[in-house]
Amino acid sequence: MAQWPLLSILIWLPIVGAILVLALGRDARVARWLSLITTLATLIASLPLYLNYDAVAGGMQFIESHAWINALKANYALGVDGIAVALIVLTTFTSVLVIIGSWGPIQKRVSQYMAAMLVLEGMLIGIFCATDALLFYVFFEAMLIPMFIIIGIWGGPRRVYATLKFFIYTFLGSIFMLIALIYLHMKTGEFSLAAFATAPLGTTEQAWIFFAFLAGFAIKVPMWPVHTWLPDAHVEAPTGGSVILAAIMLKVGGYGFIRFSLPITPDASQEYAWVVIAMSLVAVVYIGYVALVQDDMKKLIAYSSVAHMAFVTLGIFISLALVRNYANADAARLGIQGAMVQMISHGFVSGAMFSCIGVLYDRLHSRMIKDYGGVLNVMPWFGGLFIFFSMANCGLPGTSGFVGEFMVILASFQSNPWIALVAAFTLIIGAAYTLWLVKRVIFGEVTNPKVAKFEDLNAREWIVLGSFAAAVLALGIYPKPLTDLMDSSVLQIVNALMLSKA
Repeated sequence: MAQWPLLSILIWLPIVGAILVLALGRDARVARWLSLITTLATLIASLPLYLNYDAVAGGMQFIESHAWINALKANYALGVDGIAVALIVLTTFTSVLVIIGSWGPIQKRVSQYMAAMLVLEGMLIGIFCATDALLFYVFFEAMLIPMFIIIGIWGGPRRVYATLKFFIYTFLGSIFMLIALIYLHMKTGEFSLAAFATAPLGTTEQAWIFFAFLAGFAIKVPMWPVHTWLPDAHVEAPTGGSVILAAIMLKVGGYGFIRFSLPITPDASQEYAWVVIAMSLVAVVYIGYVALVQDDMKKLIAYSSVAHMAFVTLGIFISLALVRNYANADAARLGIQGAMVQMISHGFVSGAMFSCIGVLYDRLHSRMIKDYGGVLNVMPWFGGLFIFFSMANCGLPGTSGFVGEFMVILASFQSNPWIALVAAFTLIIGAAYTLWLVKRVIFGEVTNPKVAKFEDLNAREWIVLGSFAAAVLALGIYPKPLTDLMDSSVLQIVNALMLSKA
């Protein structure tokens, strides 16, 4: 596969597919099938990326580089390490399920909806492939456009408010990141991430750049206290938009910290790790309590996403504290690996939970918890899957939700047992709000006559939820293929941090 521009194929195949869908998809059925074929082709094309990536050697592979903007020394430069490969495969896998899941619910402007989803997939893959900072920034901003359209056109009654809030928040953070990239370009004369990582930056310069990156990526995660755009976006987005937002788009923030903050500002990242750790701990506790009082299922799972993504930032930055204070490379490696496993797991679990809510919404057109109750009596297969995903959301051993969180807690314990205690406490809060949701929606007697008429899962819903269930179970029982894929890449990051400390 070395002679094939595989990364470019993965980026542009969905975008070309989107153009075809708009051109040929006046018939909704044609638009749906073209979109499904495109996402399946992209998923199949991503498999050689996983199968042929040399996980032992690590580092950037499948490298492509072409002159782009000569005056700025900006290149169309692509490459992936084990971390990026995992996120790309997650993106292509989830995109197929989003198209299948949208098959019935999306009835108006079907071709435009499917095209927006395909463009979004291409932009997200581009983010995970880009090794040129300007190219990364273009993809980073461009992904806002299709999501803005998806929420703004196919969203709920307050979709305009949600889209504006989503766009303003995320765009504002990006401006600070752009200023940092321009400064780094002035220092190095190019936009290569490798050049940025070796730029001679003083302590004050690193600090300013670190906080500029923090502003951009914290909003994308999103971290407390800049998380408030996410519940509104989730509530108003169509089911497919919520799935792609939770499963993939939130991972861009965590990936940005690993790709930019750690290698470019290693000293400042270690110096100010406590800031991000504190923000993460507030999120895992406070946001958990906020989730407990929600009466809207989507909003509850949205707040749950904020709490679970806080484990990602905690794992990344607890590793920096371990390097700075204890020079403990093994524990630091465990923290970053745990953060990455949590990212992939959250993609599966949150995608599944929002898909489940979509199944219920398609039948009753309500997200309010009080309108349900006793669903297990009329939809036993759906009820079983909903309970399974809820257990994964609680971090039950044997599911993917347990693995990443346990790794992060274990790394945290080696840094500070009190941090680990606070982090572990969120498992109790998570179980509380998740099981409280299950009790009110799934168990009990059927009190709503409309619920009594529900039919169990159809074939399309089985494919989506069954695929998510298989992924959650596989990663929970046997995470070794994922950790092996990322191990060399994580080790290189930790070694660079140790060298910076020395």
